[in-house]
Amino acid sequence: MLSMPDPIRFRTLWLTLTLAVLALLSAAPAQQVHAQGQRRVVQFTGIIATGDSLLGVPGATIFVPKAGRGTATNAYGYFSLPVLTGDSIVIRSLGYRNQTVVIPEAYPRQSYSVIVQLKEDATVLPEVRIFPYATEKAFKEAFLALRLPTERGSAAAENLNANVMRRMFNNLPVTSMGNYRQTMQNQQYNQDRRMGTAPTPYTNNPLLNPFSWLQLINQVKSGEFKKKEGVDY
Repeated sequence: MLSMPDPIRFRTLWLTLTLAVLALLSAAPAQQVHAQGQRRVVQFTGIIATGDSLLGVPGATIFVPKAGRGTATNAYGYFSLPVLTGDSIVIRSLGYRNQTVVIPEAYPRQSYSVIVQLKEDATVLPEVRIFPYATEKAFKEAFLALRLPTERGSAAAENLNANVMRRMFNNLPVTSMGNYRQTMQNQQYNQDRRMGTAPTPYTNNPLLNPFSWLQLINQVKSGEFKKKEGVDY
């Protein structure tokens, strides 16, 4: 095997290093351009409020059309969503006009916070009248010609029949409202009895009432039960 002279080997090594350096120098600008073309991720946060106050709008949607994703505000109107620089975010809520927020392409920070005040979008719908007749005149004529049923033989008269009402009273179950009302009345009555403001078996029977006995004794001592002359008992 023939060995290469030292000058030739040195030139070959030098040529190889030169080509490698040129390749790196030529690739570096391309990589730098590619890195500059990438969009940065930014945390988009904020509060969606009404136009006449700072009250938050719950349930408002924050949507990125290009990415096809989004989020919604919480009960206080707050939201948080990661987006890219240069994105256009559409904010929507029922009854308000849509608003668009654009993230600057050269935005240097990692978070972008906003307070968006939505403006009301009042939509007045045209009046719609529904009639079973072609014209209002035809409706009036049909209404004036209407014959109402008499009380006898009508459903109202049958419902007020004494026999029907008696069957309903005996057979229909007590409703939950009736049970609740009766329970509350019994509890109130028992409470009044314990407080002495409602009649009890002891207060209704004069023989078991100590106050009645005291009154009877006082009447006997005062002679109210003595037989008086000229008075026929």
